[in-house]
Amino acid sequence: MDAAELGATLRARRKALHLTQSETADLADISTRVLSDLENGRETVRLDILTAVATALGMNLNLTVTLT
Repeated sequence: MDAAELGATLRARRKALHLTQSETADLADISTRVLSDLENGRETVRLDILTAVATALGMNLNLTVTLT
């Protein structure tokens, strides 16, 4: 999953929960600008911020290692 797909997934979950960006940002203790950057696939978001947003939306992050 790339940054754009991740952002789209988070946006879809937020909307499914009927939360605004402002409400979600408050739950994650971040600014709406940072949440917007994340939802729009900007690749400069820190892992702790991503984790906070995922937690606020009731989601878990998993890392999968693919051996080639």
